[in-house]
Amino acid sequence: MGCALISLGGAGSSAWAGGEQSLPGVTIIGQSVVQVGVADSANVGVVTQKQLEDRTVYRPGELLEAAPGLIVSQHSGEGKANQFYLRGFNLDHGTDLRTTVDGMLVNTRSHAHGQGWTDLNFIIPELATGLEYKKGPYYAEEGDFSSAGAVRLKYADTLPGGRYSVSLGQDGYRRALAANSTAFADGNLLYAFEAMHNDGPFVHPDDYRKFNAVLRYSRQYGSDGGFNLTAMAYEGKWNSTDQIPQSAIDAGLISNRFDAMDPTDGGKSHRYSLSGSWRRFDENSATYANAYVIRSGLSLFSNFTYFLDDPVHGDQFAQPDDRTTTAFNVSRKWPGLLGAYETDNTVGLQFQNDSISNALQSTQARDVVSTTRADHIRETSLALYYEYGTTWNSWFRTVAGVRADSYRMSVASDNPLNSGTRSQTMANPKLSLVFGPWSGTEYYVNMGGGFHSNDARGATITVDPKDPATPASQVTPLVRSKGFELGVRTSPIPGLQTSVSLYRLDFDSELVFEGDAGTTSAGRPSRRTGFEIANYYKLSDWLTIDGDIAFARARFRDADPIGTRIPGAVEGVASLAVSVDNLGPWYGEFQWRYFGPRPLIEDNSVRSQSTIGLNGHVGYKFNDKVRIELEGFNLANRKASAIDYFYSSRLTPTGTAQDAIHFHPIEPRSFRLSLLARF
Repeated sequence: MGCALISLGGAGSSAWAGGEQSLPGVTIIGQSVVQVGVADSANVGVVTQKQLEDRTVYRPGELLEAAPGLIVSQHSGEGKANQFYLRGFNLDHGTDLRTTVDGMLVNTRSHAHGQGWTDLNFIIPELATGLEYKKGPYYAEEGDFSSAGAVRLKYADTLPGGRYSVSLGQDGYRRALAANSTAFADGNLLYAFEAMHNDGPFVHPDDYRKFNAVLRYSRQYGSDGGFNLTAMAYEGKWNSTDQIPQSAIDAGLISNRFDAMDPTDGGKSHRYSLSGSWRRFDENSATYANAYVIRSGLSLFSNFTYFLDDPVHGDQFAQPDDRTTTAFNVSRKWPGLLGAYETDNTVGLQFQNDSISNALQSTQARDVVSTTRADHIRETSLALYYEYGTTWNSWFRTVAGVRADSYRMSVASDNPLNSGTRSQTMANPKLSLVFGPWSGTEYYVNMGGGFHSNDARGATITVDPKDPATPASQVTPLVRSKGFELGVRTSPIPGLQTSVSLYRLDFDSELVFEGDAGTTSAGRPSRRTGFEIANYYKLSDWLTIDGDIAFARARFRDADPIGTRIPGAVEGVASLAVSVDNLGPWYGEFQWRYFGPRPLIEDNSVRSQSTIGLNGHVGYKFNDKVRIELEGFNLANRKASAIDYFYSSRLTPTGTAQDAIHFHPIEPRSFRLSLLARF
């Protein structure tokens, strides 16, 4: 039947004891969920708890790299939101990659630093029980920011035993974790606490300090459903070594590639949330609901152009952002009949409201010099969607859907000329055709429309905040995307799963990060065409290989003499992971990752270099309860960039403005040693 539900519930069994997670309604080969006969496209997948635990991650956001073709990077201090690349996009800090953790949307709308800002530093990897991913605008339940992809991370309700770990590493890395669950009031109480510090390899240390806490009460009503209530708290504080120009190193203004042009850059952030989810199952339906309140704040100081605009005070700027987000989501699934044909029905409602206060300020060494603009924004959205899946015969099924979104954006600016209210409603159809399976092979045709929202301030602006005498152009609140895809998923030999997809994705307006302005703006219409190949091969009980390759061609669709290339659009991406387990007490994994050169300006005359990384870990199990693990990062010690930009900057107050590549280096080879226990 269409619209098959893949559930990521419960804690599953622990990889520490070599177990595998049991997911209802699906089959697992080795560590991987078999999607043939279940999925509606070649680009959806479920990553199990065992696969997540096997990954070597420098930062928690890199857990998302378990989704094939997705690259997670960083261009600043560790407390800042990550940089994402997928399907020919430089997604900046989260534009067009919808990310949820335990049902809560992480992307933030009308953010001070960039539309869709996705800060994943509050994730505690040990609590993750699985990850679902989708790509393309073909799924009615996925809304804003999901056109390139959507990723869902699920937390455990209970743990099979207490988890305790202490980690030490180079560059001042220290981490401690304590997590456990216990029976309480006819349910279960789970708690987790994490404290971490990291300086990084930088001349001016990151001095990143963070604290995480999770408290969850859950209760299960047999096979009929259950609920949970969860409180989370995160606080982080750091210094930043942002991207730097190579010319500053050549001129001797800074000592090396890990030095900073402005050592006072940095920030602090917090995130507190209270959430609840409820599920109910009976013979003919499944109902899901969740609601949450998030209180979050960011104080961010950046200087990307040094003395270009203000030779006296420098160009450092602050982007404070404080918000309260409230949301409610509910969906219901039930089977039916269309004549003699079996059907699946899904209807859902999604509501979100953001109350936001943010600003753009000129600063010097984090002291405010002037305020460019200050705004209070209220952004409210309501979405309704419906999916109808029909099984026509043993080898053909369809999923048709429609989604309608309505947005209201209200801006109260310090300049009344930039205040106002805008509203927009958009409907998007979806359709998937699934053929097979034949001999373990299934074929897919997917098409549909999606959207991303623009910053509310751009929707109401009328004058330039820096020069009120200069008119400014408004942007539409919602921007439509259209996608089309052909795919195949097959298991040609025992233990091997392969998926191949060819896609095209059009946007009416591209969200582009402006490196010299430190913000995201609505740009020209764009088109991406590309292919992806993902493979998972369980060769034996002790050896697994996971390999992916992707390529995208990204172009602006309008005529402009400056060129048609999209700056920062990633072209080629590849990864290879080899996992070894069940060899007595020893286990380990090595991950090779490549993302290729990118155009840095529209005429393609300036390009970045490719980036290659090799990470891995080796572990030894003393027994089922205690183990030790050594992680290594950038094992080949390559001198490569995590990201590259091309824009104009001035290195000194009396110097001249220069167009140059600005880059942020990947960290040099480093190691971390962890002692882990479960009781």
